[in-house]
Amino acid sequence: MDFSQTLIEKSDAIIDRWVEAVYQDQQIEATKELTFKAVKDSLPRVLKALATVLSESEKSDLQTVVDASLEHGTLRAEQGFEPAEIAREYRLLRFVIFSFLEEDLIQASSVELLRAVRVIDTVIDEAIARCFNSYTYGRLQELKQLQNQLRLTNQELTRLVRASKDSLSHLAHELKTPLTSIIGYADLFLRQHRQQPEVQDSYSNIESIERVLKSGRLLLRLINDTLEISRYDAGTMKLQPTLSGVPELINSIVEIIEPLARAKELSLVVDCDRAPEQVITDPLRVQQIITNLLSNAIRYTEYGTVRLECWKESQQQWAISVMDTGIGISPDAQKQIFNPYFRAVNDPQVQGSDGTGLGLAIVSRLVELMHGEIKVVSQQGKGSTFTVILPLEAIAHTDKNNVEI
Repeated sequence: MDFSQTLIEKSDAIIDRWVEAVYQDQQIEATKELTFKAVKDSLPRVLKALATVLSESEKSDLQTVVDASLEHGTLRAEQGFEPAEIAREYRLLRFVIFSFLEEDLIQASSVELLRAVRVIDTVIDEAIARCFNSYTYGRLQELKQLQNQLRLTNQELTRLVRASKDSLSHLAHELKTPLTSIIGYADLFLRQHRQQPEVQDSYSNIESIERVLKSGRLLLRLINDTLEISRYDAGTMKLQPTLSGVPELINSIVEIIEPLARAKELSLVVDCDRAPEQVITDPLRVQQIITNLLSNAIRYTEYGTVRLECWKESQQQWAISVMDTGIGISPDAQKQIFNPYFRAVNDPQVQGSDGTGLGLAIVSRLVELMHGEIKVVSQQGKGSTFTVILPLEAIAHTDKNNVEI
C-alpha cells in the first residue's frame, strides 16, 4: 500500500487538525498569541518530505525534514516557547498523523504496517532532534546578546553608583538572587558541556539555559529600572510632549498587558468612553505609568477584575485610574509604597515574582515630572485604586538656566 499518497492527500486536513490541537492544549501557552500561520510554520514541508520517505518509488527527502525542523526550532526560540511545549507539539503531530492513516494502516499487511510505523516514528524523532538542536542554539545566541546588554548597562550603572551611593545597599541586595542564579546555572552548563559534549542538547541543559535567561532578563529589568530612578534623581530625565491620541495610546498598552491578565484568568475591563480624544503629553512616559500600574494590579490580584478607566477631569486636566480586587495595601504601607525597593507584601510567593520593587517609585517620579498628581485608595482584602491626574497640555521642565531637561 502507498501510504505516501494518502499522506499527501490528507496533508491539509492533518495540518488543520494539528494546529487546532495545539491551540486547545492548555500546556502549550506560547501559541495563545500566535496566528494560524505562525503555529503552522514549516509543518507542510515536513509532511511532504515524510511522504517521500514512506514511498517505495520516490527518493527519500530527509534533508527537507532536517532543514524544516532546524527552522522550526529557531522560530520557536524567537517566539518564546518552552522546551516542554515543543515536545508536546511533536507528540500531537505523531498522534494526528496516525489517526488520519489509521484506516489505511488497518487494511495493510503486517510487514507494511510495521514499515510505515517505523518510518513515521523515525522521521518525527529526527525532526524533534534537529528542532531542539536549533532551539538550543537560538537560546544560546539570546544568552550572548543578553550578556552584552548586561555588560553595557553595568557600565552605566557603575557610573551612576559612583555619583550617588544612597541606594547601593538596596541595589546589591536585589541583584544578589538573580546574579547568583545566572552564575550557578551557567557554571553547571559549562562544566557539563566540557565533560560530556555529546549531551549538550539534553532537556536538563536546555532547562538550565532557560533559568539563566529568566534570571538575566530580571536582572536587566532591575538595572534598567534603577537607571530610570537615577536619571530622574540626577535631573537628566527628559520630557518630550507631543500631540497624542488617547484611545490609540490606551489600546496599545492594553494589547501588551492583556496576556498577563489572561494567564491568571483575570477580567481586564477598559472604560475610556469619557477620555479626551487628544492630549499634549509624552506618550512614552504615559505608557510607562499605565503599564506599571496595570502590571502591579495583576501581580497582586489572584481572582476578580482589573479595571482601567480614563476621563477628562477638568478643562486643564485628564485622569487615569487603575482598580483591582487584589490583596490591598495596609494604611502604614501606603505611606511608603512610592519609595524605591519597598514592597508592601511579605508573601514569599509574591516576593519571588518578577517584580523589582521599583514600579511605583518610577510612576510617582514620572507623574511629578509631568506636573501631575497620584492618589491611592486601598483596603486590605478588597483591592486598591490608583488614580493619576495629568495636565491636558504637558510642558517640558526647565532648570534655572532655561535648559530643557
